[in-house]
Amino acid sequence: MAGRAAPSPGALLCALLWAAAAAAGGGPGDNPAPGAFGRVYRGAVNISAERVYAFAYRSEPGQVDAVRVYVNSSSENLQYPVLFVVRQQKGVLSWQVPLIFRGLYQRTYNYQEVSRTLCPSEPTPETRPSDQIIFVDVASMAPFNIAYELLVTRLENFQLETNKAFNFTASPSQPQYFLYKFPQDVDSVIINVVSDAAYPCSVVSVQDIVCPVYDLDHNVEFNGVYQSMTKQAAITVQRKDFPGEQFFVVFVIKPEDYACGGSVPSSIHGNVNRTWNLQRTKNLQVTIVPSIKKSVYVQAMFFSFLSFLSFYLGSVVVAFVHYIRVQRKAAAGRLSPEHGSGMMTSSHPISASTPEGSSYGAIDESSSSGGRQLSSPERRPPAGSDTDSSVEEESDFDTMPEIESDKNIIRTKVFLYLSDLSRKDRRIVSKKYKIYFWNIITIAVFYALPVIQLVITYQTVVNVTGNQDICYYNFLCAHPLGVLSAFNNILSNVGHMMLGFLFLLIVLRRDILHRRAMEMKDIYTLDYGIPKHFGLFYAMGIALMMEGVLSACYHVCPNYSNFQFDTSFMYMIAGLCMLKLYQTRHPDINASAYSAYASFAVVISLAVLGVVFGKNDMWFWVIFSLIHVLASLALSTQIYYMGRFKMDGPDSDLGIFRRAVMVLYTDCIQQCSRPMYMDRMVLLIVGNVVNWSFAIFGLVYRPRDFASYILGIFICNLLLYLAFYIIMKLRSSERLLPIPMFCIVATAVVWAAALYFFFQTLSSWEETPAESREKNRPCILLGFFDDHDVWHFLSAAALFFSFLVLLTLDDDLDTVRRDKIPVF
Repeated sequence: MAGRAAPSPGALLCALLWAAAAAAGGGPGDNPAPGAFGRVYRGAVNISAERVYAFAYRSEPGQVDAVRVYVNSSSENLQYPVLFVVRQQKGVLSWQVPLIFRGLYQRTYNYQEVSRTLCPSEPTPETRPSDQIIFVDVASMAPFNIAYELLVTRLENFQLETNKAFNFTASPSQPQYFLYKFPQDVDSVIINVVSDAAYPCSVVSVQDIVCPVYDLDHNVEFNGVYQSMTKQAAITVQRKDFPGEQFFVVFVIKPEDYACGGSVPSSIHGNVNRTWNLQRTKNLQVTIVPSIKKSVYVQAMFFSFLSFLSFYLGSVVVAFVHYIRVQRKAAAGRLSPEHGSGMMTSSHPISASTPEGSSYGAIDESSSSGGRQLSSPERRPPAGSDTDSSVEEESDFDTMPEIESDKNIIRTKVFLYLSDLSRKDRRIVSKKYKIYFWNIITIAVFYALPVIQLVITYQTVVNVTGNQDICYYNFLCAHPLGVLSAFNNILSNVGHMMLGFLFLLIVLRRDILHRRAMEMKDIYTLDYGIPKHFGLFYAMGIALMMEGVLSACYHVCPNYSNFQFDTSFMYMIAGLCMLKLYQTRHPDINASAYSAYASFAVVISLAVLGVVFGKNDMWFWVIFSLIHVLASLALSTQIYYMGRFKMDGPDSDLGIFRRAVMVLYTDCIQQCSRPMYMDRMVLLIVGNVVNWSFAIFGLVYRPRDFASYILGIFICNLLLYLAFYIIMKLRSSERLLPIPMFCIVATAVVWAAALYFFFQTLSSWEETPAESREKNRPCILLGFFDDHDVWHFLSAAALFFSFLVLLTLDDDLDTVRRDKIPVF
């Protein structure tokens, strides 16, 4: 009819809604009205009878409305499930009841009650309200009626608020998700989720505002960032990762607990083909709090660098004070040695006499052939000849044919002095110890490059897949920067690198001063004090720097597969310190670099095997304990006999075990005689007791953290040897100067504080990721660093002071003749 007005869009929508409601009224007698929110609809469907419900609502401008659909069916017939299809303006969501989940070994679990949150409509820029409509189709292919219930509600608390806790309940068939929008002044937030019960296992996911939302066990990992959870979970989210400045927080309950370290209920063991209907609900609480601001990152970096730059400043002050004191002594003409026991004036610079008390097997140095007076002025290399010429090989040692028999006599003296064990050419011995330095640089390069490549790959996989179960962070204090997920754990390792480099500078200064003294033919440098060989010190400095590099690499993505990155150079540091301590008074008979690094390689291999097989395999602990005990005995024999008890080569002792038994029988049973070397025997007995105790402890208790167990063995042996060395030094009437005394006290104090933070376990890759997160704790320093970061800071300082102890411990002997310095 001309002139009749066209119907408005709202009128058409209303007519369509009424028509749909009339067709799906739910059965005879029902009013053909639209579905009402909050009303329970009951009905039955079969192959020839379907139901369609229509629900309409009005959305206000700028508002996000969420709708949740609850369905229930008493039927457990898996052949003819009830199918529910929800149609929205921009998507379709469907599921069946009973809802089937599959677990480990194809176990199946069914649920008759299902509720899902529909993907909310996006807020429109319009200034007026908009009408929305939802259709719910209910159908089944069953030849008989199947009853169902339907309830559709609008969610009142769909949007999470900052700093406000929200409690809810979820189950495998009733997942939950909520919306969060970034406030204007917040660039990063931390989603904290807690639960009183560890199980059932759950998954927390952060997904972009995209439909459909993946909120079931089999698809929650398809999108966004996610992590499994028992009692605690935390995810850091940055505004820059979400262009819309909002995201969904999804909570899914898993049908089984194996992913979180739980076990299958005993009632369903062995019944793989049976379908189970388990009630698994979990009460959760979510709180979203703002994370730190960019200014905190700047403060943390300044704190880290300035803290360790203060060590540089302190070193400069000490060096300057030392320089002033030397200049004043030089001006006063008081550079000659003081008179006293074991001291001599410059008027008799290099006269060697037989020390008192060395009558057993003693050799008069003055009557020895000139070829063996390697420390005499005639055999000294010319000034400036202390170079690393490739012509001089380690095979140049002991070029005189009678030197081997001379060793056997000298090293079996009851009272040994440093002059007895520092007879080799200083240039060749220095070259031997510099091999430690060059070898560790080679090892570091070949070890670090693949490590860096691997951890970059790990971090890339985490960023691309969103699987935060790959890396074992302290998620309550993991501050991302760029592509790195936990920048604070990496930054805290800067101390190892800075203090390692500072130690190299200190050693270089001493090396330069020593070379200058050699060029001047200073008598104190030639035959006084501990022989100056700096190769092991350089190796220790490089090892400390590499510990920082590899620890940082490990903390890029700490997990079961790369744990050895964090511990390898710890073993090497402990081993190098013991070697340096032994080399101090045994410069001619210390282990070569090749055998030392080969031993470290064996230790690292055992550590890897221990982590792989040490949890449950008794055979590994039996073999390891046997190796540990035999290695302790073999090393004790070598130390006791000063390296003259050989097991290889043309002069090998083929009856070593028979000889050991005979010595034990003769000295300890037949004659009960006093050991020839009492001090060494006491040390070795205590050392063997400690190591055998470690072996027995490991065999009985089989500690899960095998890497720390091995490191504990190294540290205990190092501390035992250092304590023995200091006690013997004081017992020999030697002094501790102020600087080494300060370093010893600082080492003890800092190590005690460091170990306290080390044992504050914040994560553990020996457990599942969900169980590890139960140990997570908030930051404790500047709101940026956690307990483990403080351990990094303090352990770097403790190692630095420990190195200084070894470097300065015998400075009091610089004016003491070597034939007056006892060996122990």
